[in-house]
Amino acid sequence: MPTAFEDAAARLRQALADHEPRLRALDEAASARPWGEGKWTRCQVLGHLVDSAVNNYHRVIRAQESDELHFPGYQQEHWVEAGGYARRGWAELLDLWRALNLQLAHALEAVPAAREGMRCFVGEGEAVTLAFLASDYVRHLEHHVGQILTPEAAAGRRYRPFAAPAGD
Repeated sequence: MPTAFEDAAARLRQALADHEPRLRALDEAASARPWGEGKWTRCQVLGHLVDSAVNNYHRVIRAQESDELHFPGYQQEHWVEAGGYARRGWAELLDLWRALNLQLAHALEAVPAAREGMRCFVGEGEAVTLAFLASDYVRHLEHHVGQILTPEAAAGRRYRPFAAPAGD
């Protein structure tokens, strides 16, 4: 039976296989247009997913160093602006997103099953397990890829991270 980390890695690899061709088919010009006043562009949403991959890779690696970890929160508006994703090309961002997620999948596959219940704190949030963070990462990716591919269907839907307590 696969560990929670192996399961998350398999789901992540499947999401990449399912979505990358459709993402690559998107028009470069359309990816740079905001969806509305004060809204992100597709490039910025994909950049947010790049940031998420970087943060979660960091969490997966660091969580194997001790018995409980506290990670800083994520100020998404600042990170997306500081990352300059609105000025990046769509194909370049897709390459980066794919590479980071493949590295994260490799790292997830190497996490021992004994780490599934490890308590992690992100920002000021309640404790969640490392297994929850791994699984939630893939749900987060799927949510935002859905926004990129069908923004009209995703309008008004917000992702609610860290919804489960540490015991779940």
